Amino acid sequence: MNQMSPPPVVELIPDTAPFSPEQRSWLNGFFAGIVSLDSAVTPLSSEQGAAVMKGPGDGDDGEAPWHDQTMPIDERMKLAEGRPLRRRMMAAMAQQDCGQCGYNCHDYSEAIASRAEARLNLCVPGGKDTARMLKNLYEELGKAPAAATPPAVQQAAPAPTASASSPGRSRDNPVDAVFLSRRRLNKPGSEKDTWHLEFDLSGSDLDYVVGDSFGIFPVNDPALADAVLARLKAEADHMIGARSLRDVLISDVSLAPAPDSLFQLISYITGGERRQKAKALSSGDDPDGDATTLDVLAALEKFPDVRFDPEAFIEALEPLQPRLYSISSSFNATPGKISLSVDAVRYAVKNRKRTGVASTFLADRVKPGDVLKVYVQKAHAFGLPQDSNVPIIMVGPGTGVAPFRAFLHDRQATKAKGRNWLFFGHQRSDFDFFYSDELNAMKASGLLTRLSLAWSRDGAEKFYVQDRMREVGRELWAWLADGAHVYVCGDAKRMAKDVERALVDIVAQFGARSTDDAVSFVADLKKKGRYQQDVY
Repeated sequence: MNQMSPPPVVELIPDTAPFSPEQRSWLNGFFAGIVSLDSAVTPLSSEQGAAVMKGPGDGDDGEAPWHDQTMPIDERMKLAEGRPLRRRMMAAMAQQDCGQCGYNCHDYSEAIASRAEARLNLCVPGGKDTARMLKNLYEELGKAPAAATPPAVQQAAPAPTASASSPGRSRDNPVDAVFLSRRRLNKPGSEKDTWHLEFDLSGSDLDYVVGDSFGIFPVNDPALADAVLARLKAEADHMIGARSLRDVLISDVSLAPAPDSLFQLISYITGGERRQKAKALSSGDDPDGDATTLDVLAALEKFPDVRFDPEAFIEALEPLQPRLYSISSSFNATPGKISLSVDAVRYAVKNRKRTGVASTFLADRVKPGDVLKVYVQKAHAFGLPQDSNVPIIMVGPGTGVAPFRAFLHDRQATKAKGRNWLFFGHQRSDFDFFYSDELNAMKASGLLTRLSLAWSRDGAEKFYVQDRMREVGRELWAWLADGAHVYVCGDAKRMAKDVERALVDIVAQFGARSTDDAVSFVADLKKKGRYQQDVY
């Protein structure tokens, strides 16, 4: 039998095209399939396909050493030096994977880099620092030669999953929930103002699992909006589209902090020294040493003689973003309801009272029966072990106790057999022992195997949860050796770092390891999902 010689290979993409050999091979096959050429184009393997998707000279190993919520942005960007642009964009994120932007950090950066997402201000935890860095990186993206990443091999933004696109599963598709009640968690005499809040979800068919977060769309304090109106010398009923200027200021735009775009606008419509100051502020500089204190009202007070067109002023402001809070209830224990534990943020700058937008909306202004726009943000690598027999160690001072209250109620409702150990702390035991009756009852019943408390203002010296951990280090190590999972919730800047450092010390001392080996041990816990953080 005569064998037929193979047909000639048809090269549609010339060697001079700015693609790697793997990309040319893939594109030849792609276009050959379109025009039905009878060619000997060979499909790429999955490994070759991955090489194509990386792009020529990508040089990225897929690791993200900057993916640490406790690391400052300048350190994250230093670790990302020399990495592809999309990876540097990821390093600019706050690394919380909180979902407040509608993505996780990796997917948000990929969406921006592929130009599928044009909004650069969605990372609320990252604030101005992230927005400015993303703006600079996006400009770099615009300067990149078009041929560097051909359209056929660009990474597309991940398609939303069915659950993420369902009602109430993302910020882009919220549902209604009814506010039920609030009660103060601090006793009279406390320096803090913390609230337990409950909502009714029964009208939305929305559910959740412990570890998830609850997204709420707040509105600004009407008194603040009125103060801004007075500074603008604008009429409250001036129409912006189909709505009044006052309504837009209350419901649609952020009034804190003042965005760079507002200072940019000011620099366009003023002159002299004021123009130079406004330009400096819009670039992230701080000519008068007060940039971090400038909300929108303070910015107007800083430039009192500037007159704004109301439409231009609104366009210069950022949209009012939803806020995420750790859920402090279990759907298995209280189906159709959800609860939060929220610190009301109140402080003063230059004798003017400032407040947190969402926290004081929930603590002061929303009334029982009010309907709010809400959604559930699925947790990313923060939740109970699949095996309910696994012991858990929870470290949650202050409102960091919220998800662990949920964990405990869930384990109680599902009759989980695993042991539970909670470290809780705050300022003073007499005033700040949140959920004390519940937690003591859980301890008495045996559900809460151990309850370790730390009060930073009760004694002559400050004493924190990490100090209590060290005191019981031998027992804590025994739990770890028994397979316990560790969870940390709360402040990322100090507490989370101090807790991890204490854990490393405990592993080194009671696990008979060097410091380097102890660090590696804790890192391995993270990789295996046995050390999880919900920090902010």
